Parts: sequence; C-alpha cells; structure tokens
Amino acid sequence: MADIISRDGTWSFDGDAVRIVPGSKAHPVRQGLGEFSVPLEAVAGASYEPDRKGGRLRLRLRSGACPVLRAADGRLKDAADPYQLLVDKDRTGVAEYLVHEIRNTLLIEQVPDGPVDRFLLPGPSVPVSGGGGDGTASFDGETVRLTWNWKAEESKTSGGDSAFPLSEVTGVRWMPAIGLENGSLRFDRRGIVQTMTAEFDPYSLDLWGLSKREYTAVLVAAAVLVRLPSSAEPAAPAPVLEAAPEPAPALPPVTEPGPPAAEPASPADDHDVLLRRLRELGELHAAGVLTDEEFDLAKRAVLKRF
Repeated sequence: MADIISRDGTWSFDGDAVRIVPGSKAHPVRQGLGEFSVPLEAVAGASYEPDRKGGRLRLRLRSGACPVLRAADGRLKDAADPYQLLVDKDRTGVAEYLVHEIRNTLLIEQVPDGPVDRFLLPGPSVPVSGGGGDGTASFDGETVRLTWNWKAEESKTSGGDSAFPLSEVTGVRWMPAIGLENGSLRFDRRGIVQTMTAEFDPYSLDLWGLSKREYTAVLVAAAVLVRLPSSAEPAAPAPVLEAAPEPAPALPPVTEPGPPAAEPASPADDHDVLLRRLRELGELHAAGVLTDEEFDLAKRAVLKRF
C-alpha cells in the first residue's frame, strides 16, 4: 500500500487501483466527482513534477477510459483535473515513491498504455447537476432537465424549463468559456437539427465563465455520455464458422527419437524484478524517505508477489 495525503487531496495505491479523494477546498469539478477508484487497467502512467513549492502528481489514463476526460476533450484546467494532485514540499519523497510503485506494477502486470474501446470508469454518480450562465442542467440517469434563471433569453423562458428522456439524446457537447467567448453545454436530440446558438437554443446552456462552478456542467455531460446506448453497446461477436470435416488420420512416419522438449521458462525474471524492488525500498528507508511503517507495508506488499 502506498499513499500520500496533502491539502489538495489524498491518493492511495494498493496494487490493483488508485483511490482518489479530493481535498475540502478542491475545485468544484473534483468536489462534484467525489471519491472514486481508478482500476489499474485504466492507467497508462504516472509522473511527479517538482517545483520550488513542492510539486504536482499526474496520473495518465488510457485514452477513452474516463467519461469525464472524454466529455472535457482536453479543455479542463489543471485545478479541475481529477487526475492531478498538488504536493507539499515535505512530501516529495512519498510522491516519488507512489509514482515508482504505480510504474513498477504497470510493468510487472504488463498493462498496455494504448486506447480502449469502452469506458473503464463509471463516471459521475447520479443524480448530478451543474452549470451556470443562463441556467442549470441536471440528470437523474433517465431524464435531462434544463432549468432557466432570470438571465436566460425570453425565447427559452417563454417555453418553460426543458426536460427530455435519455432515449432521445444522441450526443452531448461541453465547451467552457474561453476568453471573451461564451461556453456551452449542448444536447443533440434525435430528429432535431440545431441551428441556433446556445444563447437561444432550448436544449443548451449558455456558459459565461463568471464562476468556476460553471465547469461542473462537464459532470452532467460525462454522466449522460457514459449512459448513451452507443457507449454501452457490446462489440458484435465474431461469426462462428462451421468446422470442415476432419480428414482420416494418416499413419505417422517413422522417425528417430528427437531431443526432449524444452522446459518452460522459469519465473526468475519476475523474481529478479521483485528482489530489485526490495533493495530499492531498503535504500529509500535508509535514506529517510520512507518511515518504518511505510517501509514495512511496502515490503510486505512486495513479498506477497513471490
């Protein structure tokens, strides 16, 4: 078990998953996402970037594994990114140890770092709500609701709040406000062609960027995205081919006895990796980077793999 606690949150790694808990003053997106677990199969890598005040931990996920990252499409600010953690200067050694543990486990378990064809994380729990600007979006797992405030255009308020079932949604797009350009949360509906801007569109929120809480609209987008039928459809099974009739067995040719079959490869290589890891832990402990308790926990975790 390896973990790190900072004012920005807590990360822990048990060899199977990375547990992420946001700090009490973390960005509203991270607060809204709450505590969650990232399975090892979804992780592509980890890194620690030191600076004069401490540093930043980054967990890199395999492309397509997380619905929040898919909905954000690279537009999340660092502070809103649930896979980043600010680290105090006195925890640098622990941060480096955590990264080392994650990388070693990925190597030992031979987890690929390429893209995946399905979500490996469940995304935000429902009900979920977020947004701002001219209204609020909410989703309970079945129905999307857009509730307008007094700042919404009359074309929206005159028709009342919008509500439509998930079965009518064909897509969802989130864009934060950038510079002087407003952002939006737009829902594509079956049979409806959208030609209006988000300001007048009854199926879109107009996001003005006046508050960082507007970023929580991305959680609604992710919760809808992960539940769209197209996101959950399993891959079509491969066609089953009928086996051709087996030919009559032929008599085996007479041959001289050959050399005995080679013995299967031994797990010595894996043992070498684990032994090297034990030596590294001992060096970290001797250097004072790991406490006695941390060293004991890490050593037991490695010994279990023998």
